[in-house]
Amino acid sequence: MIAFVRGRVAQVTLSSAVVEVGGVGLELQCTPGTLAGLRTGTEATLPTSMVVREDSLTLFGFSDEEEKTLFELVQTASGVGPKLAQAMIAVLPPDTLRTAVATDDVKTLTKVPGIGQKGAQRIILELKDRIGAPVGSAPAPVVAGAEPWRDQVTQALVGLGYSAKDADKAVAAVADQAAALDDGHGPDVSRLLKAALQSLAKA
Repeated sequence: MIAFVRGRVAQVTLSSAVVEVGGVGLELQCTPGTLAGLRTGTEATLPTSMVVREDSLTLFGFSDEEEKTLFELVQTASGVGPKLAQAMIAVLPPDTLRTAVATDDVKTLTKVPGIGQKGAQRIILELKDRIGAPVGSAPAPVVAGAEPWRDQVTQALVGLGYSAKDADKAVAAVADQAAALDDGHGPDVSRLLKAALQSLAKA
């Protein structure tokens, strides 16, 4: 088991980061929130969770141990695999997720693509006694972007399970903040994706 990865960030994409460790580039699947905090060329330490399948070995990276713990915990519920677990962490901040399960808030859980009412009820039933109480962390602020980013963010949202219509609405909701994120090299697409996810969660 690889508990964490520390090294130079070699690449950041819409869904993953490559961290160089001892001359080897390890690809970590990460949420938009985690990717927004990474910069190519800088050193980073990411808690990780390894998912082993017959035909694959996948490393998931997280911004902190809280996200990692919840990612692993929600997968103990029936029907929740790593992809859905990552979507839950991406859409709902840790405290929001814990509160939703603790208070039987089905509506909040169904904001996650791939979770319907019955699925939310099952998750609540199976995790309520184990997920713990909220610890007081606040949701991250909303941010946004510019032109080529529109297609990139839309494709990433669709890949997470949102409909094209919802993805377009989310992109429109964050478009007015484009200038604030443009450092002269174009806006940070990871941050825009994170902002779009937050917009969808509030809808």
